[in-house]
Amino acid sequence: MTKIPNNKKMKKLVTTGLMILLVSFISSCGEKGDNSLSAKKAQLEKLQSEKDKLDSKITVLQTDIAKIDTSASNVKPKLVSFTPVKTVDFKHYLMLQGSVDDKNISYITPTGQPGVVKSIYVKQGDKVHKGQLILKLDDAVAQQNVMAVKQQLGSLKAQLGLAKSVYQRQKNLWDQQIGTEVQLLQDKTQVESLENQIKAIQAQVNTAQEQANQSNVYSNVNGTVDDITTHIGELFNGNPLTGGYIRIVNESDLKITVTVPENYAAQVSKGTKVIVSFPDGNKKFDSEISFLSQTIGTTTRGFTAEIKVPKGIKLRPNEIALVNIMDYDAPNSVAIPVNTLQTGQDGKYVLVGEKNGNQMVAKKVNVTPGQLSGDSIEIKRGLQNGEQLITDGYQGLFDGQPITTTEK
Repeated sequence: MTKIPNNKKMKKLVTTGLMILLVSFISSCGEKGDNSLSAKKAQLEKLQSEKDKLDSKITVLQTDIAKIDTSASNVKPKLVSFTPVKTVDFKHYLMLQGSVDDKNISYITPTGQPGVVKSIYVKQGDKVHKGQLILKLDDAVAQQNVMAVKQQLGSLKAQLGLAKSVYQRQKNLWDQQIGTEVQLLQDKTQVESLENQIKAIQAQVNTAQEQANQSNVYSNVNGTVDDITTHIGELFNGNPLTGGYIRIVNESDLKITVTVPENYAAQVSKGTKVIVSFPDGNKKFDSEISFLSQTIGTTTRGFTAEIKVPKGIKLRPNEIALVNIMDYDAPNSVAIPVNTLQTGQDGKYVLVGEKNGNQMVAKKVNVTPGQLSGDSIEIKRGLQNGEQLITDGYQGLFDGQPITTTEK
């Protein structure tokens, strides 16, 4: 029986390993049993684990074959692409969903009792300022009360005028030693009594006038009239739950609120940088956290963060906001595409290109990965600035395999 040389034996082992993997996959696909999603996921995870182990063994065998096989120099170099390794300011963001806060919404209410709407002075979309007259309630009864107390006041003033005239005449007679002192004192007391009554009625006039003025409803904020649900002739109390209302939105002081999970309490603080975007994709801005609540919600298990909205950005209250909170920042770090990171028997690794004489070859470099952000991953140890990372064509490459960047 002819003895198989070592290099051929290794190639045969590689082929056998691939066949075993293929048979294992086909047989597992044909197995009957639990077809639930969880079972399929478990099966996929098992197969992936077996594949990783075989891939690692195959890589080792390929490396050994390349060292032993004297015909390796005749192997056609594999076409790859390089990307120079560079240091970057690597950032990781916590992605959460928030909303435009509705605390900047004001529902206009009368300062006094609810009443029937007599006039409305604004329409939807109007810009209004604090103190501007918004609507007027029916004040007929209040005005009648004002007129009644004013008439009473007028009558008392007339009586006071007469009483003062009588008193002055009596005083003139008394100065001439005509008449009695008792009569003089009575006339003086009458004047003082009427003066006190006038003061009391004047207070009633002021109260009645103030009540009548409460029929004028003013805006308590600057903003835009967002909605009007009340109409002339209807009862108005300003409560959106029980009656007609006028809603005003203060667009100049909007903010985003978001609930941050409690396990991020150490990474998130006041002043933390954020990027806010919206589902429609047309609005995006950079900002920072302006406020953090000091308590953890019993149901949400998180704390509230507030983010101020820059002026000029048009938003709607309760609009959904996508909030990216920067919870990790590592300046001068190495970051690579996450798909170039591979797993071997001795851990994570990447492939770089290096010169071996006149030939470029692939070199396996063990690395220590860090944070993942989008499609990039931080590399804490293993790669140096300027190394040529193989970013295309790395699949199936083994350590020491000839490579090229030009198609032949």
